[in-house]
Amino acid sequence: MKQILHYLWLAATITQLNVAGTYAQPKKESSDLKSFPRGSTPQEVGKRVADHYIATPHTNFNRPTPPKVITYPESCTWYGAASFAKVTGDKKLLSQLTQRFEPLFGSRDTLIPKPDHVDYTVFGSVPFELYMQTKDQRYLALGKRFADNQWGEPEGPRVNADSRRFYSKGLTWQTRLWIDDMFMITAVQAQAYRATGDKKYIERAAREMVFYLDTLQQPNGLFYHAPDVPYYWGRGDGWMAAGMAELLRSLPKDNKDRPRIMEGYKKMMASLLKYQAENGMWRQLIDDPASWPETSCTGMFTFAIITGVKEGWLDKNTYGSAARKGWLALVKNINENNDTIEVCEGTNKKNDRQYYLDRKRNVGDLHGQAPVLWCATALLK
Repeated sequence: MKQILHYLWLAATITQLNVAGTYAQPKKESSDLKSFPRGSTPQEVGKRVADHYIATPHTNFNRPTPPKVITYPESCTWYGAASFAKVTGDKKLLSQLTQRFEPLFGSRDTLIPKPDHVDYTVFGSVPFELYMQTKDQRYLALGKRFADNQWGEPEGPRVNADSRRFYSKGLTWQTRLWIDDMFMITAVQAQAYRATGDKKYIERAAREMVFYLDTLQQPNGLFYHAPDVPYYWGRGDGWMAAGMAELLRSLPKDNKDRPRIMEGYKKMMASLLKYQAENGMWRQLIDDPASWPETSCTGMFTFAIITGVKEGWLDKNTYGSAARKGWLALVKNINENNDTIEVCEGTNKKNDRQYYLDRKRNVGDLHGQAPVLWCATALLK
């Protein structure tokens, strides 16, 4: 019996040998971020998703009723489509995006949100992007109104004691310590810096980011949704990851807060590697194996990792393979109508695990469309 087992072991060992006489190595995941199968290239996918956005009316959080104002998922998608137009040199797409904006300077100006909350103020990133590509001063003036108001004196019905307390510390009065904020705030302030060259915008965004890092990042590198909600909600952490990437790619090397932000960013990226599934996805609750694979967080994490690899902050071999897997997983979750599936609906904070697990899974929700455009753009840079 022992001889039989020995021969079986020997036979199995021999099959592991390759022609060179060494042990066959397990297949290594590719870290290539330039070549993708036909139908999965960032040029093709980005174009399809951008064209789909152009053909879609203004939406109200994936509901059929028209919105009273532009909501943040559309702002993020619009910004993504404009960035994609720039990196691909697509003049037609840019023209379509500016045509979509033109009524907001006239008869439909009521669609422009009031910049009195992070979810509304992020809209400013869109006119800044259109200004940088067209040099139309109307876009610059509008974008600056949003960016400046975010650090102006507290005003309006949303002001409370916390607003005034944060403002007195040099932070934006719109601070609320939800991790979602760290894209909404940094995106518009970073865009203001890119458009004007005025360092005050990027410096105050960096200061705000450090405050959120010091308050919300956990020892494992991930973030609770809020101080009183101890759950690692996928898209919430996705906003944080994307926000750090957006900020760091424009933050001057000599900025005093850059080392702290880079430390927090790398700590988060290392943690995300541990939680990425074999199919490239991340989950609705990142560390909960009973939770469902969710596309908006997968897109945001993938964008943050792609950016880190491209900028040289992250090791290409280690993180490039994670980024490639994430991108290909995203592509598989875009249907024939160019709608991203398995997108968590708009979500408030709640100290209840089941609340996050039970969130509706939307199709074509702009929370999921936007990160696809960000990833496509980042891959092409």
